[in-house]
Order: sequence, then structure tokens, then C-alpha cells
Amino acid sequence: MGSVADRIAKRINSFRGSKVADLAGWREGREMAAEAGFGDGTEILGKFPDHDPCHAMYVIGQNVASLMAESISGMKEAKGYVKTVGDAEDEYLPSGPPMSPLTRSYFAMWAMFDVRFGSSRETMGSCILRIAPEFDCPAWLVDTIGRMQRSRMGFYVHCGREGEGVLLREVGTQEVVSCMVPAGYAGHDGQIWFVRVLEPPGDLCPRHIVFNTPYVIPGHSENDFVDYLDRELERMERKNPSGMEDAYFHLMKYGPEPNHWNEYIFRAFTNCLEEAIFLTGIPDIRESLPHASAGR
Repeated sequence: MGSVADRIAKRINSFRGSKVADLAGWREGREMAAEAGFGDGTEILGKFPDHDPCHAMYVIGQNVASLMAESISGMKEAKGYVKTVGDAEDEYLPSGPPMSPLTRSYFAMWAMFDVRFGSSRETMGSCILRIAPEFDCPAWLVDTIGRMQRSRMGFYVHCGREGEGVLLREVGTQEVVSCMVPAGYAGHDGQIWFVRVLEPPGDLCPRHIVFNTPYVIPGHSENDFVDYLDRELERMERKNPSGMEDAYFHLMKYGPEPNHWNEYIFRAFTNCLEEAIFLTGIPDIRESLPHASAGR
């Protein structure tokens, strides 16, 4: 029968040249990508004089992917996806902060690139990547969506500033990367951030990009989160003794279950600014989470 992505690609290809509504979002997305005119990415620095073009490249990529996903969402192959994301929207997104700590920037990336569905466990991002080359999508768009699909959330230690960039190091590791934070939050040394860090989208982009509004977790150390991650990985190993390729990546991208990280943010929320959301607590220590009510 092939993968879910293969079946969706076959269906979309069968509609090529027609005016069916199923492809309206796909056509609009492709036109938006073409109009952006990034080409091979070498000229991006002149495209957005009022905005950082490296961030804009990802924003346009996400917007295009969202339009394409609308077409896919209407297909029977995506009904599991629609239910998972629809239920999560009802549960976690009444109106965004302060009513909900799940920001649109966070939730959209989770829904597009982390929610798996179908027997082949595809994401919307992997389906778009399967179809895009056959639908004459620009190479820069395929590359950008590919980087977004490979991305995941992570816990990072704030290691100071480098010019306009923030230096971040993932907990338990040694590599420090210089990051652009479009939300505008500078933070300070030693803070723990829960963020999605995207690779530089082109050779002319010197910094990684913190794509979501930073979730900042004061009052906890790096070791607190290293210990938590070790416990979570041990639990995952007990449930799946045969193991899985790159269990840490799997944990941070997909969680032990689809809403794991959504639930953590919801339970841990304490306060917010326009440029940052503040959390407290360790995901598996219930008494540390201010909104871990008996019913959740």
C-alpha cells in the first residue's frame, strides 16, 4: 500500500491540472514560495530591509507549509492527524497567553513537524517533503522545510551574549551556538530555556534561530534537567526494550506521547512577557508544577 506520504502524493498528483478545491492551498503555497524569490538563498540578505531575512526565510517556509497542509488535512489519509491536532487545540489553545501558555509559534511547529500519524508515522512536514519535488516547489523551500522537519524542542543553558546573539548550550552537552532570538528576549547567564533552535537557513546567515517565544525556567539547574531526561529515557527503554534509533531525539521531538511537552508547558506556566513565557518545575515531579491538578 505504501506509506501515508506516498498515498497522499499519489492523490495530489492525480489532481494536477485540475481546479479541485483540495489543491487550492497547495497552489497558493507554491505561488507564495515562488514570489519570495529566494532562489538558491545567496541573495536573501537584500529581500527584507525591515526584517531579518534569515528569520523571514523560516517564517515564509512555515506559512507556505501551513497552506499546503490545509490541502492535505482534508484527505482521508490525514484523519488521524486532524483529530490529534484538533483535540490539542481544544485542550491547550483557548486564546494564547495569558489564557494559555502555548504560543502560536510553538504550537504551529509542533503540529506541523512533530505530530505523527498513519501507520508509517508521518508528519505533515514529511508528507510535504515527499510531494514538493514532484510539484515544482523551489529548492530553497524544500531545504527550509527539511530543516524545520529535522528540528525539535530542547532544554538549553543561557551562556551569555555575543553581539546581538544569545549563546545557548543544550543541557548535558558542550557545544555552544550563537542564536538570533526574534522574540527579542535577551535573558541572562545560567537561565534554562525550553526552545526550538533552527539551523542557519543559508550560508549568509551566521546564527541559529530560536524560532518560538522562549520558555524560560528560572530556579532550576542544568543538572535538574539532565537528571530528568535520564529518568525519562530509562522509562522509554523499559517500555521498548528493543530500543529505538536516537532515543533522545525521539523524546524531545515526539515525547513519550504526543501531548507530553504541551502538557508540561501547560502545567508549568507561571507568568509571561510579550517576549518570553516563564515556567517552573520538572516534568515528572508533580509537586513542582503549579498547575498539576489532581484531574490532569
